[in-house]
Amino acid sequence: MSSSSPSKTDRIVEARLKLMRRFHESIKNSPAQSDPKPLGTGPINRHGMPQLPVGQIYTKKWPVLDLGIHPQIAQEDWSLVIDGAVDNPVSLNWSDYMAQEQVEDCSDFHCVTTWSKVDMNWQGVRLSQLLAMAEPLAEATHVMCYGYDGYTTNVALEECLKDDVLLVHSYEGKPLSIEHGGPVRMITPQLYAWKGAKWIKRIEVLTADRPGFWEQRGYSDTAHPWRNDRYQ
Repeated sequence: MSSSSPSKTDRIVEARLKLMRRFHESIKNSPAQSDPKPLGTGPINRHGMPQLPVGQIYTKKWPVLDLGIHPQIAQEDWSLVIDGAVDNPVSLNWSDYMAQEQVEDCSDFHCVTTWSKVDMNWQGVRLSQLLAMAEPLAEATHVMCYGYDGYTTNVALEECLKDDVLLVHSYEGKPLSIEHGGPVRMITPQLYAWKGAKWIKRIEVLTADRPGFWEQRGYSDTAHPWRNDRYQ
């Protein structure tokens, strides 16, 4: 390889920046960052929204909500596939995932069942980085996330590409517990938390929206907390 050839890191960075440029305006104009009349109370969060969305109450506990199935996936058995409407399908094992840029972030968690837990400290990998590696097609609009428990949920790409959307492996400096989606789950701080699949194993890039498990059962397709956007 010549010294002028781009390194793997350079290629990943450029792919991520290219993807972010495509969705820059739609990210900036998304409700959690631009709503002129957000519904909520409390101090302003880092996105310019009230910390506590309308209809929510603070909790110090972290309740467990799922489909009643807690798959026990050892780290060495865990894998993630990103496929669908992409030019470069990606398959990662645990070592591949941990070799990605690791970020630490503090964000809030809003459950549709009306509780919010704030200032949660996470460690993981930005979903935007992994999607950039997969190179979504120009016509891509959404993703479908799949969990090892059979759960699915759909998320718009402009939401997926936000810097605080992570695939996390640790919470408060400790490995993510099984009941909370370990070894790896997705978090979506600017949407209700059902949009973040636990025990995540696959992300399918879509060229049209398609409802997931709860969306098929009457939950909102978009799930914006500061619009009380809970149900269809």
